[in-house]
Amino acid sequence: MRFSEIFGLGLEQPQLDFVDIEPDRDTPLFIDPFAISLKGDAWSEICHQHITHFFQTALDHIRAGRDQQARQMLNGLSEPNETCLGMSQGAPAGRGVGGRQAFDLYESLAASQAAQNGLLEELAECDLFIPGIGSDKISDITTNIIRRLLIEYTQQQCVLHNIALDGEFPSGRFWDMDAGAWRQEYVQLPVVAQNRLILVPKYTVRRKMALDSQEFYSHHVLNFIQEEEFARQSPLVRVLASGERRPPTKKVLKERFPFSKDFVARFSEAHPEVLEGYKHFYAEIEGARGPLRHQDFDDEFDEAVFARALAAALPNIPPGNAAADRYHTFIMGALEFIFWPNLIYPKKEHEVHEGRKRIDITYTNAAQDGFFWRAHTAHNIASRLIMVECKNYSKDPANPEVDQLSGRFGANRGQLGMLLYRTVDNYDRLCARCRDTAQDGRGYMIALGDVQVIEFLDLIAEGQRAAIDARLQVIFNQLIN
Repeated sequence: MRFSEIFGLGLEQPQLDFVDIEPDRDTPLFIDPFAISLKGDAWSEICHQHITHFFQTALDHIRAGRDQQARQMLNGLSEPNETCLGMSQGAPAGRGVGGRQAFDLYESLAASQAAQNGLLEELAECDLFIPGIGSDKISDITTNIIRRLLIEYTQQQCVLHNIALDGEFPSGRFWDMDAGAWRQEYVQLPVVAQNRLILVPKYTVRRKMALDSQEFYSHHVLNFIQEEEFARQSPLVRVLASGERRPPTKKVLKERFPFSKDFVARFSEAHPEVLEGYKHFYAEIEGARGPLRHQDFDDEFDEAVFARALAAALPNIPPGNAAADRYHTFIMGALEFIFWPNLIYPKKEHEVHEGRKRIDITYTNAAQDGFFWRAHTAHNIASRLIMVECKNYSKDPANPEVDQLSGRFGANRGQLGMLLYRTVDNYDRLCARCRDTAQDGRGYMIALGDVQVIEFLDLIAEGQRAAIDARLQVIFNQLIN
């Protein structure tokens, strides 16, 4: 069973911000530090700071001959079974780092010329240059370093989904940048079958690491050598019966320059422009491709069918306070499905207002294009966070509801939000209220009722997901014109 089923969330992977793991087996996904380094959201930035600080500190110790300190750092690594990610067969078993493997990691780094001469700069590059270190180990090392951040994320997701956190458990070691050392503390975590679990944002995982030694060797190193050998007309150049000369085949080059990580490191030291070109190439791909799509988590996922099912379910939720939780859960899942990966890391705030439950959600704006990106870049609206309020009222949203959302805006929190409601008799009047708020300098509110939410879902079902962006822009233009 998946995490969502065990805790009765009533939501599926496309409606969840975290990887919906199966606690009794590993999910073949990895936390990629290179992908994290390219992201501009606040959570990714602080993760990247922790990863960089740890790895540079370890390399500094190794290069300075401080072997004891380097060993102590790497011995702090353990097998992070709590995330249930990786390539273990059967129950999570942490094929990555821990115990003897941590010692072997130190030996590999200490013996590596790439580590000693400064060629190795990032944790992700270990896959390129360090023997015995691949996707699983890099993902596990990253998990260890940012474990405290992942625990905080897990706790926030449990609050969001009303999952009880009972008791306190050892956190496992995590890297403390301020202390420059491993720390451990007692924390609250969800538990299944006496095993504590740590949730991982799906925004952070990949099916394969961006940097891959075999791929770098086959498609970049050998391509360069092909051109170089042909340019200098080496004996490896092919001569056809017609006398035409052609570059050597990769089969011949692989025999002459067989793959090893040491060879890749020596080549990269001699030709750093090829390494930089490779990293830039994958940075561009990662920027364009971004996080995994909904269907990347399930090869059989049908986005159109899923969108139609959500559109059909919304009208069955009655308005009113009694169904407020049900409406909130639905909207939270629908927004995740509709706006992923532009809006991520939802957090919940709630209070009772005049006998009615106010359910507020805050999203991190991770958009790299489209409406939520333009809100900041083109319209200069503070929108690092997007505030959302859900109103399951049977009556029209009025000034008090608009004022409640605008009251959450601020220079640090942001000036852009969404007001989710059920129905309205006079949509133009509601838009006018939101426009007045914007023109008074109190923030920008996108009002979305059932009609708009179902419209967005219908567009997805019709294969026109991109049209949602234009629809949002039309609504926004009503606020500024």
